[in-house]
Amino acid sequence: MKKSYVMVIEKDEGGFYVGNIPELPGCHTQGRTLDELNRNMEEALSLYLECLEEINNEEFIPIEFVGVQKVSVA
Repeated sequence: MKKSYVMVIEKDEGGFYVGNIPELPGCHTQGRTLDELNRNMEEALSLYLECLEEINNEEFIPIEFVGVQKVSVA
């Protein structure tokens, strides 16, 4: 069964793209390009989910990703 996740992408001070999956705490990676980031995230996500299967899955409670919203201040 295939499941999709939302990846939040930022660009760090060194110019690397940094991606994380908010629903899966600690699941993050980086890449010099967006293509590299996507490849790295596919690998990181696969490994993350594989590790979840090895430990007791019932103890893991994923965070529900709701969305992204801009907030402005004066």
